Amino acid sequence: MVIKLADTAGFCMGVRRAVDIVLERARRKGTERIFTYGPLIHNPQTVEVLQKRGIVPLDVIDDIDGGVVIIRAHGITPDERRRLKAKGATLVDATCPKVARVQSIIMKHTAQGYGIVIIGDADHPEVKSLLGYARGTGMVVSAKDNVSLIPQEGKLCVVAQTTQSSQQFEEIVDAILKVHPDALIFNSICDSTERRQAEVRELAESMDAMVIVGGRDSANTRRLASISREIGIPTFHVETADELESHNMSRFEKIGVSAGASTPNWIIDGVVDYLTHCRGEGDGKRARILFRAWIALVRTDLYSAIGAGCLSLVGMLLQGMAVNSIYIVIAATYVYAVHTINRLHDRNIGRISGSFREESYLKNRSLYWSAAVVCLILSLVLAALRGPIPLVFLLVLSVFGILYDIAIFPHSWRVKRLGDIPGSKNLFMALAWAVVAAVVPWAAERGENAAAAVVAFVFVFALVFVKSALSDMIDIQSDRIVGRDTIPLAIGEEKTRRLLYAISVAVAFILLAAPFLGYVPKASLVLETTIFYMWICIVLCDRKGRLSTVVHEGLLGTNYIIAGILGFAWLVAKA
Repeated sequence: MVIKLADTAGFCMGVRRAVDIVLERARRKGTERIFTYGPLIHNPQTVEVLQKRGIVPLDVIDDIDGGVVIIRAHGITPDERRRLKAKGATLVDATCPKVARVQSIIMKHTAQGYGIVIIGDADHPEVKSLLGYARGTGMVVSAKDNVSLIPQEGKLCVVAQTTQSSQQFEEIVDAILKVHPDALIFNSICDSTERRQAEVRELAESMDAMVIVGGRDSANTRRLASISREIGIPTFHVETADELESHNMSRFEKIGVSAGASTPNWIIDGVVDYLTHCRGEGDGKRARILFRAWIALVRTDLYSAIGAGCLSLVGMLLQGMAVNSIYIVIAATYVYAVHTINRLHDRNIGRISGSFREESYLKNRSLYWSAAVVCLILSLVLAALRGPIPLVFLLVLSVFGILYDIAIFPHSWRVKRLGDIPGSKNLFMALAWAVVAAVVPWAAERGENAAAAVVAFVFVFALVFVKSALSDMIDIQSDRIVGRDTIPLAIGEEKTRRLLYAISVAVAFILLAAPFLGYVPKASLVLETTIFYMWICIVLCDRKGRLSTVVHEGLLGTNYIIAGILGFAWLVAKA
């Protein structure tokens, strides 16, 4: 099965801007109440998550008594604006700039005596807001059959709902010009809408089926589904991946996926992940089994545990130590236990529908808890067998790991958990992995080569930090909405990308120089391969829409496995 995701799928500029404005206000709100006049965007899942952050949608102005009111991307009428101010509300304008441009066109030409015609859906919030700027001189035309209702006399100014179908707009305009040849025509359809519609049309012509993701109240999403159906292929308009379960999607060889302008990335990811899971029904049995086994390992964090064991192997080899499998098991079980406990403790679990791990963790919560506790106890027992020093290290790491997402600071502080510290997840995770993979074996065996231990520590830290930050770049939209602080959110995606390149270049230089300085064996030069793979992953993150999230996460974690394979080859070569 081939799954192709449209480049234009997901939040448009106006929606992204509105969501960012709301989230920034929520981040620094303190005790102020935040409302949106109507749902911020036409996506019930996003609105529900925002409500859990205290951002309440209200449909009736009389229900508002002060507080902060966000004007959504669709805009509101001048009369509604005046009434909101009269209610004592502080207005924050998140109107899409493209919509604001149409508002200004209408205001200008209304003042010049033009009658206003809006081509669009009369019941759409944007169209209702635009009509308010026409001061009673406007009318809505939704089909060319309605053109005859336009008054014959007077000057005419024609605009479009920004999410209107380009084809329908052109048909109606042609009909208007036949009756009103002097009418002023403004094609105010957003270029993002035009690109999205054109891409769906192009995709549908080359696919066996199309999946359009987005709210059923979203006019632009419904229009995408309509365009796809007009091509004549099976089209499925869904809000979430769950709705695909009643369809046998594996019968299609090529499936195109697009989404409306108000559909968040995590919901699109959920659909692509579901289709990825369906993929392989028509492939060879062995390939299908291997692919699904790999996906299962990634979903359940067992892939991370295997990766931690691989890095422990490399950490010992870099230090010239005899490989002891106990340290590999300690690293694998500790990482699995703490990752699993933190996911189960995550206060956001269940809030973002579409996370590829979420369903498994929610359905098998008791099983995951049991596995995590057993692995944590096993790692501590094995550490104790190696002496008091590794046990102390592991106990300290475990305490910090378990407390990471638990409120331990005063309620009055902005930072209530270790996880609330911006970028702490990436930093703490990399530190913990580096300590358990490099420092614990060194301390337990009373290693004398401190320089080699530092090289091993830096290598593991860099691989884990880069992988963690890249994962957060993929999840940046959902992290922003639920209020999770990560490196990409703290410093921005571009600065994060530069930081990761700088780290990778520094580690590449250390791996190159350390053998010639006598710190580590020369065979460690083979680990430069992991740096090249790291660069490939950074580039892939710029094209994250082309891969499902679970596949992308698996590919990022594969760098640990590559390091382990290189380490094993190194070990065999030594024998």
